[in-house]
Amino acid sequence: MTEEPLTCWLCGRPIASRLQWHHPVPKAKKGRATVPVHPICHRAIHANFTNAELARIGDDRERLRADAAIAKFLEWIADKPPDFHAPTRGKR
Repeated sequence: MTEEPLTCWLCGRPIASRLQWHHPVPKAKKGRATVPVHPICHRAIHANFTNAELARIGDDRERLRADAAIAKFLEWIADKPPDFHAPTRGKR
């Protein structure tokens, strides 16, 4: 029996060896649940949203994906390999 590979909660691409766990509701805001994400996707989330914003959004992945900056990031990352890594810019 083969196990399904993990996929990134944000971008939906497979996760190879680089894996982080993201709290959709930040720990600082009493969040407990975690979801698997690529490190680059994790940084993109935190570069574009404050903990307070993430707490309000909760586990509504589609609300994150609808954000203009995240949508642009997702379009850019879509064809990259699973372990792709690059610096992440903060909000301008």
